[in-house]
Amino acid sequence: MEIVFMGTNGWYDTAAGNTISVLVNSRNCHVILDAGNGIYKADRYIQDDKPVYLLLSHFHLDHIEGLHVLNKFRFDQGLRIYGQKGTRKVLDTIVNEPFTVPLARLPFPVEVHELSSGPYKIPFALECQFLDHASPTMGYRFELDGKAVAYIPDTDVCENALKLAADVDLMIAECAHLPGERSPEWPHLNPQDAADIAIAARARQLALVHFDAARYRTVQDRIEAAKTVRNFENLIVAQDDMVITV
Repeated sequence: MEIVFMGTNGWYDTAAGNTISVLVNSRNCHVILDAGNGIYKADRYIQDDKPVYLLLSHFHLDHIEGLHVLNKFRFDQGLRIYGQKGTRKVLDTIVNEPFTVPLARLPFPVEVHELSSGPYKIPFALECQFLDHASPTMGYRFELDGKAVAYIPDTDVCENALKLAADVDLMIAECAHLPGERSPEWPHLNPQDAADIAIAARARQLALVHFDAARYRTVQDRIEAAKTVRNFENLIVAQDDMVITV
């Protein structure tokens, strides 16, 4: 399984990266995690006719603003979009005139599926749980190619994050806050928070993404912050266009 970090910023684009979007390439399909501006790179890495699945965590703009470029793609097997209840209404608003090309007029078929908490088969195994953020946010756990991956987007430390990450081969977690920073009014993780979840969940590897653009102005800022993490060595500081194998 190949993981491509197409966009690793939170909030807005900078020279350090585009807003959040991660691509998972497996034997039988492609899975895209969120649709920040980094999603525009998807056709660099998807050049076959495997099905494409897009998992949306929530509707803050830095996670969906890239949807306006969907008409540049040619997904031969179509696109299947998954998200929480209300996803169809949001997409019918923002992926529509006068803002962009409507879903119904894209050059490939699109399905929209709304999910509640719980396990699914879509056809791969998928588990969804709500996290602790300022807006309802869904985290995901899925299994492909015999590997388990957890996607823990915008959240504070919470039980559902631990549940999703239990014994995974890779935990992809947001890291909007600086080391030691916490904000009950604007829940996000700092590097140690993400590592503590990974440790408690027995995740084998942790990749940090969604670095707040105002706090992490350079990639070096990310690297220095990650050096403050204690007791977790298998840590990846994601950068745009980084590719790893799980």
